[in-house]
Amino acid sequence: QLKQFVEYSITGGAWFWSGYAMFALLYSGLKWGIIPSKIIAYIFGLTVNFILERFWVFRDKNARKQIESVTIRYVLLSILNLGIDTAIVWALSKVGISPYIGQFVSAGFFTLWNYVWYKLWVFAKKTTPGPKRPAAHNLHRTKTVRYSVRSTKK
Repeated sequence: QLKQFVEYSITGGAWFWSGYAMFALLYSGLKWGIIPSKIIAYIFGLTVNFILERFWVFRDKNARKQIESVTIRYVLLSILNLGIDTAIVWALSKVGISPYIGQFVSAGFFTLWNYVWYKLWVFAKKTTPGPKRPAAHNLHRTKTVRYSVRSTKK
């Protein structure tokens, strides 16, 4: 678990810094607004993150077979996260906090939020189910008790 969290933190750093650099280029370099800069930077960092998370941190033997279902879950969570992330950075900018600082605040929130969602839903490993038995089968199961009688002949 610790190794996986360290790997997750490294990929999160790759997402953050690649997105942060893209934001700086668009917002300060090209003078785009906060929201379009944030959205493009988010998508750029997201792409870096998906590749690293899927094939390094949460890898398993069936990773390539499950790519479609994992991608769908990743995209759905990412759409939600994009809204939350943009709202955090935008709202903080409205109260006088630089969007550059706002991205650090947002990243702090998403560090734990995403780890939980990635581990339990997005990249959750599929387990092979055992043989299916009706639930009632286990409820009405009786134990067989065997007694042995010893002969006490003298």
